[in-house]
Amino acid sequence: MKILIAPDKFKGSLSAREVAENIAAGLREVLPQAKIDIVPMADGGEGTAEVVCSALGGSWMKCKVHDPLGREIEARYAFIDDQKLAVMEMSEAAGMRRVAENERDPLRASTLGVGEMLLDAAQRGAREIIIGLGGSATNDGGCGMARKLGFRFFAGDKELTGAVTELLELTRIERPKDLSLPKITAAADVRNPLLGENGATRVFGPQKGGTPDRIDTLERALTKLANVVAKELGVDYRDEPGAGAAGGLGFGLMSFCGAKIRTGFDVVAEAVGLESKMKDVDLVITGEGSLDRQTLEGKTPAGVAGLARKLDKRVYAIVGRASEDRQAREIFDGVYELGGSIPQARELLQERARELAKDLLGN
Repeated sequence: MKILIAPDKFKGSLSAREVAENIAAGLREVLPQAKIDIVPMADGGEGTAEVVCSALGGSWMKCKVHDPLGREIEARYAFIDDQKLAVMEMSEAAGMRRVAENERDPLRASTLGVGEMLLDAAQRGAREIIIGLGGSATNDGGCGMARKLGFRFFAGDKELTGAVTELLELTRIERPKDLSLPKITAAADVRNPLLGENGATRVFGPQKGGTPDRIDTLERALTKLANVVAKELGVDYRDEPGAGAAGGLGFGLMSFCGAKIRTGFDVVAEAVGLESKMKDVDLVITGEGSLDRQTLEGKTPAGVAGLARKLDKRVYAIVGRASEDRQAREIFDGVYELGGSIPQARELLQERARELAKDLLGN
């Protein structure tokens, strides 16, 4: 029996590789003759650069950048030298993990550090950059990044260089004269537009410290930004799926960098050659910390299941917890839930994998 294990991380607990290895260990106890292949996965969220770096034999580059609140930190990104491909995550510079809970403030938080990472990769000779958009602490529509790249924002003759709230006064944007960037692909694990009830601010703002009055201010600021970008730059991506990813950084990357937004799972699956590895196996096992309605919006388990169905393979999920959402469960031939605490995740993964293996023998 040939089995492919292609899970995402269990957030805050185990990396995608650790998840895969523990599932494999459990399977081997019951199916010692099985041929097992491990392909750790990601969908544009945190862990994306590590998965691609490991699959393609890249190395890690370090650079000095500024965190969401302007403090100097060291960030890293992967570089695949033979392809001149840089793979980075915006959360390295501007992620929630860079700020303490009591520091969360989407009115102040900036994507400046993302611009610094992009420029560093360009200076090292990258011909293409993949940037994962998960885990942001920001809601600035990519303005901080754009400023670092040389874009200038004005209210009349006054240059705006501060908080996101300044965008309420925005009237004009000046392009940099000599900006040269590689091709940029933004890998998003959400499909939200920039504005509105399903937009960046209203859906994700509260978890970044956005109180109701701040949410209203931020929504108006990003609306003004979208209007002025359309007038000054001649592009309008506010309604594109993924424009609202990372506090509107998806919108900013498209508007200021000519980036293309793609589903993060597709970008990673292509980079690691998932489809070709799936072609000659008997069944596929995937997993993630949580299986729910959001899973269907482009998360790794749904992507793996879709590819498995396309190739007519059985597909199973081992997850930390599973909601009762019928649609999310129905895309799998079976769902196995850990149902325990995070410290026990390794043991529980192996236990559920043994369960799955016994069920396979029973079939």
